[in-house]
Order: sequence, then structure tokens, then C-alpha cells
Amino acid sequence: MSNAAPNIHEILKQYWGYDSFRPLQEDIILSVIAGQDTLALLPTGGGKSVCFQVPALHLDGICIVISPLIALMKDQVAQLQKRDIKAAAIFSGMSAKEIDMTLEDAVKGEYKFIYVSPERLRTEIFIERVKRMKVGLLAIDEAHCISQWGYDFRPPYLQIAEFRKIIPNVTTIALTATATEKVKVDIQDKLAFGENKKVFQKSFARANLSYSTLYEENKERKLISILNRIEGSAVVYVRNRRRTREIAELIRKNGIRADFYHAGLSNEQRDYKQAAWIDNKIRVIVATNAFGMGIDKPDVRVVVHMDLPDSLEAYYQEAGRAGRDTEKAYAVALFDNNDIHNLEKKIALAYPDTDVVKAVYQALANYYNLAVNSESYSSFDFNLTRFVKQFNLDNMTTYYAVKTLAHEGFIQFNESFYNPSKIYFRLRYSDLYEFLLKNPFLEPLVKLLLRMCGGDIFNNFMRISENEVAKFLQISTQQVIKQIEQLQQYEVLEYQKQKNKPQVVFLTPRHDARKLPLDVETLEMRKKRDLEKVQAVIHYMKHKDRCRTQLLLEYLGEVSYEPCGVCDVCVKKKRQAEKQAGKEEEQFPARSEQILTLLKEESLPMQTLVDRVGVQKEEILEVIQKMVDVQQIIYLDNGKMAINES
Repeated sequence: MSNAAPNIHEILKQYWGYDSFRPLQEDIILSVIAGQDTLALLPTGGGKSVCFQVPALHLDGICIVISPLIALMKDQVAQLQKRDIKAAAIFSGMSAKEIDMTLEDAVKGEYKFIYVSPERLRTEIFIERVKRMKVGLLAIDEAHCISQWGYDFRPPYLQIAEFRKIIPNVTTIALTATATEKVKVDIQDKLAFGENKKVFQKSFARANLSYSTLYEENKERKLISILNRIEGSAVVYVRNRRRTREIAELIRKNGIRADFYHAGLSNEQRDYKQAAWIDNKIRVIVATNAFGMGIDKPDVRVVVHMDLPDSLEAYYQEAGRAGRDTEKAYAVALFDNNDIHNLEKKIALAYPDTDVVKAVYQALANYYNLAVNSESYSSFDFNLTRFVKQFNLDNMTTYYAVKTLAHEGFIQFNESFYNPSKIYFRLRYSDLYEFLLKNPFLEPLVKLLLRMCGGDIFNNFMRISENEVAKFLQISTQQVIKQIEQLQQYEVLEYQKQKNKPQVVFLTPRHDARKLPLDVETLEMRKKRDLEKVQAVIHYMKHKDRCRTQLLLEYLGEVSYEPCGVCDVCVKKKRQAEKQAGKEEEQFPARSEQILTLLKEESLPMQTLVDRVGVQKEEILEVIQKMVDVQQIIYLDNGKMAINES
């Protein structure tokens, strides 16, 4: 660490514009700077990224960030670049040349952060370059993915402990929003935390967030009622893409501005819809669980689940997107008997027979013409509809078989993928001039690309939009693509055409499908674990007697003896207590009048007075106590009760 390293408060002010850290952030950062392997558990919206980005900027060297989702990587890299912090990401879909150039720049110290998926840690090119990098910090985002007891286990995360041996003296920070006690212990164990380790956990309780679960036969009608009653920005979560469109249309028909969002949309569509919602041009976004990662909108007033999530961890994260500004907000789950049945049925579907998994693996190998033992870390476009049709497979069974292969570490499967077109000039500037003299019809395009991208185009892949280029040149987009492809044929440049399809990557040499080494015991264990998680969701949804925050906290391993006071259960109990108190207040005048009438005749012992009034003992004793408190009646020296004449 450099002696001249900037103060962490200066870093926070310079890059984030804040004068002080949120609770626990500073403690976590100081732990990392002190060289302690650190596990940080902060709720959704709790500022996890600052906890590794600030110490990384304080320490010398590059910070390697391991993240499971391409969308999350891209979002964080974009956020860092907006703050003039040099960052890059490596992910499937990039060409070998682009990966090579990015890693070489990282070795040269061109970046402060480099984001990679856990699968990347196994590649020789990455391992060899890391050995030449000056690494200051290793950060593991969504760290619950390393635990088989977690709700989103990813086998490639298990490679991290082995990877740490390459950088043995580098501190590690692991971050997650949710983890049970079992998962917390497992994370530290699987990441090979040293003896000098620290765990920081902010309470999972959200004092401003009111949780409710409602059994509803007509969920759509109830949704509209909720949106009419609770003003402000809203997120509505549904199970599949088709439902996002249908529910958004329903909301619009009821006079509320709404749009839909799912992973199948193009990058431009997702960005447009997301921006419109963040800027309050639309009030409600209806989405699958693809929505929310890396999105920071503090003023969401209500999150409604129209379909049940697979686990309470997932529910806590998604519901937690409401009320980040600490103002009152609501998390409402609507369910019926069908939802309960579908949740249990989904687990059965999610674990297809091993023979089915092997058959799908063989079909994938045939689809991409991969021979047994062939090495492959290339990224392939994957069209599920075309794939199942070609091999006469069942759609849902195949989808879950592919997911199983991904969980077992044989392939990487990115359901949502978007990579814009990029170019890189191979020809040096002096040679380019000579080329254009011989090919003058390509000169307008080349000069425009140079103006748009600058000198960096000779050193790095630069993003381009063929549509934008076409507008400038006043020709069609197809003509632009054709000319760029010509330049590629002449070896003037390298052209990576835009990708917008799911991707499959074979992570191991291609196996003989009949001998595919599936871990059947682990698959059964995971199935049992997922069934338990589903049962916990069902228990939470149906429970009507205990504070919902307490139920969530208990599941996440946090004990709370105080009810939240704002969930549906607490509000109901409060109303019942007020109603009961009101009844007692109504009855008090009549009971006190009876007591005064009896005591006008004579003073009486307490027990005699209770017997003569003739109602429940507890009720009359409470009335007597109130009358004593206001000195309507008194105890005489002989122990009897009498009217207070004074």
C-alpha cells in the first residue's frame, strides 16, 4: 500500500460526492484495508459496491471483481466509468482478440477494476495474465452463490479458493444481501478465509417496509386496487415474459402509466424502459426477476408479487427494492391455491432425470458439432425454440436440463445477452492512408469511424452503432454492414457484430454423454434443499399470527423480539386491540354505575362486590382498579370498599 494513498473519506467525496459513509460501510472498508478477509452482509440497496470499490481505490494495484451476471458486471463498469474510474469486464461473447487485449491492458495497469465471471478463473489465458498483474484486492459479489445451501448456488464459484493460491497475499472481500447462518459459515469456508477474518452484518429488518401477504382469487383486480390506493412508483413481479406484457396492458387499461421488462428485450429497449421508470415517465414497471439488479431507485413505494418467488431470500431481495429512501413503503405478495401448487410442481420440473440431462448434453454437442474430448471455451448463440424443434425435445424439460448442466459446471448458460457491435483497426494509420488511395469508395466510412472513435480505435475495440453510422453517411444500415465486412476481409479492421441472443459456453472438454459425471447425490441434496425453501415460502405466505418481519429475520438467522408494528399481521393485531379497548371503554360506564349503586347502600369487601356485579372476574377487577385510580372509590381501613365522599 502506498504511503500517499488517499484517505477513504476523500475517495468517497471525490468519486461519489458523499461526506459520510452509511452504517457499517466504514467498518467494512477499514477491515479490508487492514488486510482482513471480510464477509459483508448488507440488505438490497445498502451500498455494497462502495465497500469494495473505496478500499480498491485506496490500495495499490487492480481489483478483480467476480460477479455471476453479465448485466450486473456491465452496469457496475458503466457506473465506475461515469465516475472517471477505469474499469473493464470480460464475459462470454467477447472475441478471443478482445479478451486478450483487455487482459494485456489490465497487466499494464490501465484499469483499476476488472470484472469477470467465476468461469473465467479456470482459463489458462486469465491465470497467466493474473500472475503478471499487480492485484490489490479480490472482491466476490453475490457471494451466496458459493454455498450449496444458498438459494442460487453456482458451482464455478467453488474455483475461487483454488484461484486465491495464485494471489496468496491478496485480501478478499465477499458481499451478499442475504445469507442464512449456514450459508455465512459456508461462504467463509469455501473462500478459504484466513484466521484473521471479519464478518459484518447489518440488520435485515426494514422499519419503514410493511410486508403483507393476501390470498386472492382475483389477483388482477386486487393489484389495481393496491395501485390506486398506494401512490408513487411501483414494481410488479411476475413469473414469465408473457405475463409482463399482459399485466402491463391491464394496468394501462385502468388509467395507470405502466410498461413491461424482461430479459428477452433488446439492450436498447431495456435501457429505454428502465430510464423511463427511473425518471417517473411511467409509474409501474411489470417485470420478471431479471429486473432490479444494479438499479438504484430510492422512491419505490410498493413492490407487488403476482407470482410467488422460489425462496424467501429471493423474496427479501426483490421486496427490498421498495422504500430505500427510508419513507413508508409496502411489499405485497398476492397468491392463491394455484400458486402454491405451481411452486411445488416447479421443483419437480427443475430436476429432470439424469437420462434426460445426458440426452440434452448429447444434443447440444451435436448442435454445435463438438467431438468427444474437444476443447471449447468459445461462446455459441443458443436458440431454445429452434434447438428443441431440431431434436424433438420438450421445451420446459430441456430448459431445466440445460440449467442443470450449467449448475453442474459443464456449460455456462447466459439466458440474457447483449453485446453491441465493436471494431478495432488492425492497419496502422500510415498504411491506412495507402489503402484508401487504392479503395477510395471506403474512405467516407473509414474517416467517419476515425472521427467517432478517435485514436483509441488502433489500440482497443470500440463500440459502434451501424444505424448511427448509416445516418451520418446517408446510406442504409445494410450498406454500412457490407462495407465494414469488406474492410474486415481486407484485414483493415476486426469487426464484432452485435449479439443479442442467449449464449452457451462449454466449460470442460466435451464428455461422452453416456459417461457424463453427474453428481447425482448432490442433485438430490439440492432438490431437497429447494423443496425446503419452497415450504418456507408457503409457510410465510399462509402464516397469519406472527409478525412478517420476525418470520423473515428468523429465516435469515436474525433473532428479533420486537414486532415491526407495520406488517399486515401487526396492523391486524393492533386494530383488534383497539377494537377490544373500545368495547371495554363502552362497557366501563355501565359497570362503574353498578358498583357505585351497590356501594351507596353499604361498604363491601372486594370479593362480595365482584360476586354481586355478576360478570367475569378479570373484567370487573379491571373496572374497580380504574375507579380506584381516579379515586371514585377507596379502600377503608377495615379492607372494605366504599365511595370516596370527598
